[in-house]
Amino acid sequence: MPYRPKKPCRHPGCAKLTDGRYCEEHISLHPEVTRSAAKRGYDSKWRKESKVYLREHPLCEICKRNGKYVQATVVDHIKPHRGDSKLFWDKSNWRSLCKPCHDKKTGKEDSRPTYRY
Repeated sequence: MPYRPKKPCRHPGCAKLTDGRYCEEHISLHPEVTRSAAKRGYDSKWRKESKVYLREHPLCEICKRNGKYVQATVVDHIKPHRGDSKLFWDKSNWRSLCKPCHDKKTGKEDSRPTYRY
């Protein structure tokens, strides 16, 4: 059975071909690929806190601005925390969104992420 063709590394400026998203040289610079959700902070404590937040803020804030009333299912970080635990747990940085709004917003932001190491 033939293998899938290799693709260029997604790290900016790298043209090495790889089977995954990043070449061996750059995979360590992109922890979002290698770390599980729990290791990124989305553990049982997060699930508990986000459920409480959703009970207090039940409607999607983006839909509400557009005149629609849709139940929120996701707690979103307004400013991406990128591993900063202080920003991760700052409730003033949280907002409730429906899944489609969250996916659209996160897709735009995560297409060109910036990380601080």
